[in-house]
Amino acid sequence: MSDPKKEWPLWEVFVRAKNGLSHKHVGSVHAADDRMAIEAARDTYTRRMEGVSLWVVPSAAIVASDPAEAGPLFEPAEDKVYRHPTFYVVPDNVKHI
Repeated sequence: MSDPKKEWPLWEVFVRAKNGLSHKHVGSVHAADDRMAIEAARDTYTRRMEGVSLWVVPSAAIVASDPAEAGPLFEPAEDKVYRHPTFYVVPDNVKHI
């Protein structure tokens, strides 16, 4: 059985596709450092030339909201309709909004 203290850290991997504008989470890798994490992510998640950019983030650095607190966290946004661009007509030639 392996000793958890001797395992390499877990890194979350994000890839930006050739035709995409944003990075998408694609999975995780274990690696000793950031360089190794980038190389492992490349080898694991872009073998077929799917991406043009990689991000790796230590899993321990990610902070997530608690699903049990979703109501109080997100409800205040409901009364701010001005934040949604539903009042505007976007011309057909405008892309990626």
